[in-house]
Amino acid sequence: MIDFTNIEYLKTGNPKQVQAYETLKQNKVMEVLSEFDPILAGTIPINIDIENSDLDVICYWKNKTEFIAAISSSFENKNGFKIRETIIDQRESVIANFKIDDFEIEIFGQNIPTKNQNAYKHMIIEHEILESKGENFRLEIIKLKQNGYKTEPAFGELLGLKANPYLELLEYKV
Repeated sequence: MIDFTNIEYLKTGNPKQVQAYETLKQNKVMEVLSEFDPILAGTIPINIDIENSDLDVICYWKNKTEFIAAISSSFENKNGFKIRETIIDQRESVIANFKIDDFEIEIFGQNIPTKNQNAYKHMIIEHEILESKGENFRLEIIKLKQNGYKTEPAFGELLGLKANPYLELLEYKV
């Protein structure tokens, strides 16, 4: 199993993964966020990204004000920087977006350890499903995503999940 908590695995990945690694390293994104236990989540780590996929970095903050200050002071000079607070799954959440090199970057933080956040859990489950179902399944997921599906609904479609794929995937057993 890949250790998704350390981006070193990207160095030996596909060209987009290598490019993501270089962008994150050169701009010290993970280093700046290190006190918030950052993990790169989403589609690029598990090789189901499409052309406009972003780099999703999830974080765990204990003090929301300090988290916002750290993100703002480090990234507010980046192209298209925006930061907002919202409620997701009944939890206070902070989302920052900006662009570095060829990547849109989203930093997502909640007061939940990163490995317990849904984005991480979804990625791990999706990775296990991809490993068990093979290359044709992976290509079908990408095709659905290119046709406008979000990731979890694409998995739901191919796996025959009926109700809410975001919740059902969390319970899915490979």
